Amino acid sequence: MQRKRSASTIKIGAVLIMLVLFLIIYLINPAFFNELWGVCLSGDMKQVADYINSFGPWAMVFSFLLVLCVNAIGFPPAIIFSSANALIFGIVPGIILAWLAETVGVVISFLLLRFLFRDAAEEVIAKYSYLKKIDDMSGREGFKIMLIARLVPYLPSGLLNAVGALSKMSLKDYTLAALIGKLPSTAIEAMIGHDAVTASENPYRLVFNIVLAVVVVGSFLLYEKRKKKQQNVEE
Repeated sequence: MQRKRSASTIKIGAVLIMLVLFLIIYLINPAFFNELWGVCLSGDMKQVADYINSFGPWAMVFSFLLVLCVNAIGFPPAIIFSSANALIFGIVPGIILAWLAETVGVVISFLLLRFLFRDAAEEVIAKYSYLKKIDDMSGREGFKIMLIARLVPYLPSGLLNAVGALSKMSLKDYTLAALIGKLPSTAIEAMIGHDAVTASENPYRLVFNIVLAVVVVGSFLLYEKRKKKQQNVEE
């Protein structure tokens, strides 16, 4: 009982710290959140790129933190910011920046969600045998499952963060899966977004990137189909 109370106190403290950080940002610049929210909801990559560029020499640092937060929260879609990075800093530097920021963001999300909700999830899992089997499997096969999921472009980051955090997957497996899997998916998303804006400069590359994304998603679906068929044969 005392342990649960201590854990609850720590969780409340963590939430309060985050609220204080938001309050400090608001006090420094009251218009910041409204401006950022408007830019994020616009979905306009050029507008996002212009907004990031407005931070001048701090643009890269701000972009890194912005992409980090977006992936930690899981909203809005990170492709907008990955593409904006490619427009601002160039395709290769933009992809590397987005890849590292996205990886750090999903790991932070994993840690926060696991810290806040894993205990509650374990209590629910303990009541149902089928959930226990799934949870045990996530501990054994978590790296492979998460790696495949991260390789697929456009899968909701917030959903994968929650699935990983609430499962038995280790932090090491989750981090490695995110680090490896996010590079190709982030690259595809960034290049498609970049080329959609600059299609007149190189229309063939946009077509190639779209085909590449379809191949990656198709390969994922085919893998899952074969895996299920093999499991059914073994059973």
